[in-house]
Amino acid sequence: MIESLLVNLPVLAADSGAGWGLAQLLPFILIFGIFYFLLILPQQRQRRKIQEMLKNLKTGDRVVTSGGIYGTIVGFRDSGVVQLQVASQVKVDVARSAIAGLQAAEGEAGSSSGREAAKTEAAAKSKK
Repeated sequence: MIESLLVNLPVLAADSGAGWGLAQLLPFILIFGIFYFLLILPQQRQRRKIQEMLKNLKTGDRVVTSGGIYGTIVGFRDSGVVQLQVASQVKVDVARSAIAGLQAAEGEAGSSSGREAAKTEAAAKSKK
């Protein structure tokens, strides 16, 4: 009896229908969906955000380059070159794509950290 099942097992496996094909692809489809929503979509949003920031750069913006140089934009040359002033009398030309982000103004940075300190202090008083 067992021998007849072992002999007929490959025959039974060959009769799998189209439903098995879809069931075998379903895990791959689910994995791709998870990767899309967790990795690909956020990366596309970040890329769009950076492109928008680079497009809206203007003279006077304080920026940091991908190399870690902090400076103020003093001018633009061509479409892809930005002139930064890194110190008095020191100007550097960098590629627009080398700008990693905008630097918060000193007034904004101080006020936001002051607000955070006030929130922390208020939370500590409420716990007492």
